[in-house]
Amino acid sequence: MSLGPDQAAAGTLQQRMIPAGSGEALPLVGMGTWNTFDIEAQAPRESLLQVAQEFYAAGARVLDTSPMYGEAEAVCGEIMAKLERRPQTFLATKVWTRGLEAGRAQIQRSLQLLRTTQLDLLQIHNLLDWRVHTATLRDLKAAGTVRFIGITHYTEAAHADLEAVLRAESFDFVQVNYSLVTRAAEARLLPFCQERGIGVLVNRPFEEGQLLRRLRGQPLPPYAAEIGCADWAQFCLKFIISHSAVSCVIPASSTALHMRSNLQAGCGPLPDAELRRRMVADGNVR
Repeated sequence: MSLGPDQAAAGTLQQRMIPAGSGEALPLVGMGTWNTFDIEAQAPRESLLQVAQEFYAAGARVLDTSPMYGEAEAVCGEIMAKLERRPQTFLATKVWTRGLEAGRAQIQRSLQLLRTTQLDLLQIHNLLDWRVHTATLRDLKAAGTVRFIGITHYTEAAHADLEAVLRAESFDFVQVNYSLVTRAAEARLLPFCQERGIGVLVNRPFEEGQLLRRLRGQPLPPYAAEIGCADWAQFCLKFIISHSAVSCVIPASSTALHMRSNLQAGCGPLPDAELRRRMVADGNVR
């Protein structure tokens, strides 16, 4: 096992520089909001406030949401306001509609729901009408309403399309699915992003929970403790963030306990190439 240049002491959430050249680093573990934040906007459950408190207390910053996620944007906006944490948040959302005017209107609505005048990252969700929305994103970035722009998808079948768009247009980030058992991004997309200086957010790290259900009841390999993994969730996340092209993984968390566990994956040593191969073998339990 070896330690990379962006390693930090045990207990400290590690960070990695944004490749786009802003001189800014992001913590390696953030939070997605699909399903978990889709609740009544006016009265966020106490459990979500506790999740957010764990998130910020650990030094996490990347909060990813979307108009596609029901009430999630409104809930994010209310929680950030209640905890007074918007300045500490690297806030990412998406545009998910067709048409120029519809896209512009949706983005303005997102700003209102999130209670902010600036987005850290605006992404074209699942490449929907990307040719139209790219120009809008560029205009918003030039105006300072958006700091970084990106594109997203969540299936292996879209990886070639993501790469083609990234070759044709200049984006700061891509969000893509990558996990211990779904590693297609390793073949071309992650190396391409690293070569081009494109940040990578990783979604679906637990395969929507299927991976953790498959591993439940299986003993962790003895070496897991050496890299600070106390459970399979940390094991899966540690594998993802140990790829040097990954800027941040964004698992969803519905409880403070899960949030605390996920964030711990971003602390302590990361596995080297040889240990990553062992993790793949040990994580592919059928």
